[in-house]
Amino acid sequence: MANQKNDSIGTEMRSALLLGGNGFLGSHLARALKQRGVSVRIYDRGSHDDAEGDSVHIKGDFGTGEHLAEALEGVDIVYHLISTTLPSTSNAHALFDVESNVGGTLRLLDHMKTAGVNRIVFTSSGGTVYGNPQMVPVREDHPLQPLCSYGVTKVAIEGYLRLNASLHGLNATVLRIANPYGPGKARIGVQGFIPTLFAKIASEAPIEIWGDGSVVRDYIYVDDAIDAMLEAASWNGFRLYNVGSGAGHSLLDVLRTVERATGRSANVVYKQGRSFDVVEIYLDIGKITSETAWRPRVSLDAGCRLFWAAMT
Repeated sequence: MANQKNDSIGTEMRSALLLGGNGFLGSHLARALKQRGVSVRIYDRGSHDDAEGDSVHIKGDFGTGEHLAEALEGVDIVYHLISTTLPSTSNAHALFDVESNVGGTLRLLDHMKTAGVNRIVFTSSGGTVYGNPQMVPVREDHPLQPLCSYGVTKVAIEGYLRLNASLHGLNATVLRIANPYGPGKARIGVQGFIPTLFAKIASEAPIEIWGDGSVVRDYIYVDDAIDAMLEAASWNGFRLYNVGSGAGHSLLDVLRTVERATGRSANVVYKQGRSFDVVEIYLDIGKITSETAWRPRVSLDAGCRLFWAAMT
């Protein structure tokens, strides 16, 4: 899915540090970077599964900064993909959320200055930072009114990146990414609705939908999200963009799309709606498409067919 500009990225940087590189986006990004000749270093606290075996893995706790200085030695760019909390449970652990994610990022920025690393791409949230939007599609200048601590800390990190860009000349890009989906490792119920649908349809397990299925979200195929992250490696100054498909789909729309892709019927169980769920949100991507070469290329139908083909 990469365009010509992405293909040349390996000549622009030699080494990248992926914080949280063992996760869904991280594993896809690591593969894409290595295909472009970039040396990849992964910092995470969990175990790793590196099929190609050519990434450097550093095990550490981001909340305490364990081995973070070591991980930064000699890298050209940091991809900050890590989060120690989840939207659904972050309110119950707000202090930990702030200490580990905001505090951890401030510690990271200090270590970056010491190591002479002056480029970072941060994956923020294309949903939680906005809360219930006043209008859709949502532009980047929409008021930020998070409904959960996870969104609050994302906004705080964005602010500190902007501040460091202003004060210290940091090249920092914030990507407010919509709900990514696609083949690869993902924890059911954690990495999003579409991967959960496919996993449960494949295993013929019941699928829980919170509410009546009318909740609207923006879903972006993983290759498109990765292309934006690759593009961002060459942007200077402070940039902040929504990264999504530019279209909204209800849970029931997505369910029907997945059923068409699989040729199977889902066993749906409806649950009471959750207070932290935003009712309707999808992103206005006019800013990134007008200012950069990036475009989403994979529709929901095409993405679901690709996902199912990879699973079977």
